[in-house]
Amino acid sequence: MRTPRTIPAAELERTWVVANNAMNRERGLSGVNSYARELGRDPLETLAGRPAPSWLDLCSGEGRALRAAAAVLPPDAVLTGVDLVGPTVPAPLPPGLELVTASVSAWAPDRTYHLITCVHGLHYVGDQLGLLARAAAWLAPDGLLLAHFDPGLIRWADGSPAGRAALAALRAAGFAYSPARSLLTLEGSRRPVLAFRYLGADPDVGPGCTGQPAVGSLYAPAAGDAG
Repeated sequence: MRTPRTIPAAELERTWVVANNAMNRERGLSGVNSYARELGRDPLETLAGRPAPSWLDLCSGEGRALRAAAAVLPPDAVLTGVDLVGPTVPAPLPPGLELVTASVSAWAPDRTYHLITCVHGLHYVGDQLGLLARAAAWLAPDGLLLAHFDPGLIRWADGSPAGRAALAALRAAGFAYSPARSLLTLEGSRRPVLAFRYLGADPDVGPGCTGQPAVGSLYAPAAGDAG
């Protein structure tokens, strides 16, 4: 078994695997290459009928899906996209839309959201479980979180698989998982405590569930947990 190469977050975000950013740059709201297709549901249907609907998209790329949603949602809608690179060609934003250029590993909102999505973005994040735990607390009480998740990218310190243990912990915390779509779902705000201690990222783990190079997330059992 290959010994993992462990690097910290700041170094990870400069690697070619993360800087590639092909995962979500051009994906739209509906159609062939879209959020609706990847998530198996239309984000607009999730937001329909809500007063002041709000959507947070993590790893939002160019923000095309959010721009399309802003064009049809009510004027009081709040749409936020967060991406390490952000839009490559700046353009005026419609009212209610904010595109933040920041690391999702360090950024945090000052409000909650009815919908939180991360379309294939976790595959490029070091502490995937930490981000999921934080995002769960950013949901509104009746909110919905949808995030693609590849258990094969979760490893113990020696590189051995930890995906099964991670999925068990996520399910115990209220997440549901669809292997067919590699999709985690969480309904309603909560503050899960996942018994994993993040050690660092492995940029050499190879292809993930999408067939593209991805990032391995290395963990140890939290203190007091047998793993």
